[in-house]
Amino acid sequence: MSTRRIGTPVFRGRPGRKLPPLPRRGRTDRDHDVAEDDRGLHVGEPKDHAVGMGATWSIAKQGMRHMGVARSANSLLRINQPFGFQCPSCAWPEPEDGAGPIEFCESGAKAVANEATRMRASREFFARHTLDDLRGRTGHWLEQQGRLTEPMYLAPGAEHYVPIGWDEAFGVVARELHALDSPDEATFYTSGRASNEAAFAYQLFVRALGTNNLPDCSNMCHESTSKALGDTIGIGKGSVSMDDLVAADLIIVAGQNPGTNHPRMLISLEEAKEAGAKIMVLNPLPEAGMQRFDNPQRPLELLGRGTHLQDLLLQLRLGGDGALFQAFSRLLLEADDAARATGGEPVLDHDFIAEHTDGFDAMQEHLRGLDWDALERETGLTRAEIDEAMGLILPAKRIVVCWAMGLTQHRQSVAIIQELVNFLLLRGNIGREGAGLCPVRGHSNVQGNRTVGIWEQPPEAFLDRLEEALGFAPPREHGLDVVDSVRGLADGRLKVFFALGGNFASAVSDTDVTEAALRRARLTVQVSTKLNRSHLVTGREALILPTLGRTDRDVVPDGPRRGEEQFVTTEDSMSVVHASRGHLEPPSSELRGETRIVCGLARAVFGPPTHDGVARRHESPDGRSSMPDGQASGVDGDCDLGTSTGLVQDLPWEAMADDHGLIRRQIEAVVPGFDDYSARAQRRSGFQLPHPPRDERRFETATGKARLTVNRLEPIEVPDGHLLLQTLRSHDQYNTTVYGLNDRYRGVKAGRRVVLVHPDDLGRLGLQDGAVVDLVSVWHDGAERRAERFKLVGYPTARGCAAAYYPETNPLVPLDSVAEGSNTPTSKSVVIRFEPVAV
Repeated sequence: MSTRRIGTPVFRGRPGRKLPPLPRRGRTDRDHDVAEDDRGLHVGEPKDHAVGMGATWSIAKQGMRHMGVARSANSLLRINQPFGFQCPSCAWPEPEDGAGPIEFCESGAKAVANEATRMRASREFFARHTLDDLRGRTGHWLEQQGRLTEPMYLAPGAEHYVPIGWDEAFGVVARELHALDSPDEATFYTSGRASNEAAFAYQLFVRALGTNNLPDCSNMCHESTSKALGDTIGIGKGSVSMDDLVAADLIIVAGQNPGTNHPRMLISLEEAKEAGAKIMVLNPLPEAGMQRFDNPQRPLELLGRGTHLQDLLLQLRLGGDGALFQAFSRLLLEADDAARATGGEPVLDHDFIAEHTDGFDAMQEHLRGLDWDALERETGLTRAEIDEAMGLILPAKRIVVCWAMGLTQHRQSVAIIQELVNFLLLRGNIGREGAGLCPVRGHSNVQGNRTVGIWEQPPEAFLDRLEEALGFAPPREHGLDVVDSVRGLADGRLKVFFALGGNFASAVSDTDVTEAALRRARLTVQVSTKLNRSHLVTGREALILPTLGRTDRDVVPDGPRRGEEQFVTTEDSMSVVHASRGHLEPPSSELRGETRIVCGLARAVFGPPTHDGVARRHESPDGRSSMPDGQASGVDGDCDLGTSTGLVQDLPWEAMADDHGLIRRQIEAVVPGFDDYSARAQRRSGFQLPHPPRDERRFETATGKARLTVNRLEPIEVPDGHLLLQTLRSHDQYNTTVYGLNDRYRGVKAGRRVVLVHPDDLGRLGLQDGAVVDLVSVWHDGAERRAERFKLVGYPTARGCAAAYYPETNPLVPLDSVAEGSNTPTSKSVVIRFEPVAV
């Protein structure tokens, strides 16, 4: 089957070429971005198929390198299994009828292999390496040093981290928090890796301290989604299930690269394709995974007889998705006009619009007044190309739209996603089988973190339930997100930075500004499994607190529950909650789980409980206790939920550390939909949280209806001699974690400092394929932001657009360049120019 491409064609016959070595300049603190890793850089032909034998071989190599045969088999076959652990990579769900025998992909296998590695970054490692030495290393090198083994402390002015005991480490944090004039002078970041239990305990500690400064990685990725969906359908989550994908007539995959970032999604798309669905792709870049998927669980496909997924590729301009969905909606209106004029079947779902939406008249008036020439300029497509897309849309009664960062990281991302919602609402494609919204989360529990309270803007209803159930008064004033936390650190308002996972320094935009801001803190604390750049960008003092990973067994170390094994839970992109149990012995007896770290810190900060702390149970509406006695140890023992004194030191921190079942009961009392939490999480297929639009077409907005919106889109102005850059991952990368130096599907080997540019743009700019350039971004503050020594690669991206890997290109994204309404960095639309560098 052939695949129709619209936009820039894929070039064939480009010979592989080894490019000249990158020139070296004087060594600086930014050499972690440059240097040794790129000396063997080689660029060949991009692939037009994904997974298959290449992924199978990559999984085998990663497993053997880090774990060996037995450890690999024991670990990989437990990924996403009912009594195994949830993948620490992306948040793509398991099948609704339960996991099959193999429920992992290349991305997940790399994450597990690198977490389960036998390499260790011990105290001896830190004794050998000064901070200055480590700052000169690449993120890839740091990742390869292995698991952290004990708490480490960096004293003021010191050049080496040194070991510190847990109690002493907690004492350092407590001392600095007590020295603050206000709890709002500290900020508490969360990575999407944290479990529901750890995240709930963390937000409880932070709010007990007295602040809502809870920035998280969602602020940098799907915050635009949460804002757009919350405003239009009343909940900031997707509305589809796995079965909906298979039942769809048309699936639109927009601004997303499943082959690298969510490979198991390709299985779902293949099943949908075999059931008759058409697949349309909106992406400036052609991606191998959407062209042909060679399913490694099907022997014939391993031989290259895979499934061609995309029926149509629209290579639109970066940021043009909103204009394209406006064009689609405009053409739906016109097709409906024509059908009604001739007595044909209506194209729009008028009953649904009348009963379940508001704003239709204003929206249609706006769409009908749009200028087609402007729509073509903004999308980079012709009217004929858009009409061809409509040839797939009009016959489709059930449509699912999937998207990721390609839509969420622009100045008008919220408006772009609202146009996507408009498009689906016009035909009633929310709240019925085979149709709906499918934002695909890139981190394994980022959605679960938000569900259980990791949010700097908590809803009043959540805070009310938290106060009622746990007996203390949480703060009500909204806190700081990621970008505002950097601003607060930069101007001295914030004194303490605490991170529960992640690599903040490398993840955030405007790297130089972010790192300078972190260095102004009095104390920086990182809870981590492995070494990364953020451990080297420190405040006056710094702590590294090593934690268990998903693959590690979590066993109560002492007390009445000594020896009991704990499990945790996560929530996937489709609101399904699963249990997760590690199986490997931790790298060190000094490691603690994230929940135990948080609870131990809380006790150190708040002090011992008062003598008059009285037992408090959460009562259900009928007056019975919600905590049944006699449940199995390690599942749900009987313990108090909160404090009856209103004092945060009387919250049951020790009990929470020893019994994750207690935390799950606290979540039951605070978050709707978690009834019988522990038992349901352990079912083979977990359980799905309620979603009013999906379940009953109920929209919890101000009007009680889904909102059709009017969005006045403003195209990004790109001066002559400039291009629009998107930052993206390579195939050997997970978020900021770089596992290797290849991007197999794009033909890039042994290096990362490349920038993909259309050959026509290279010619227009007078530049040669293979030339070395600095990337310089343009922003109205006049500051120069530069990423040095990238090699130009002629590539079939959309004309006027370029692409390069992050975090190397994060320095180009101005801190103040954010999405309207969500404050998300605009990493997919950066105006840049090239400055040639002499080789």
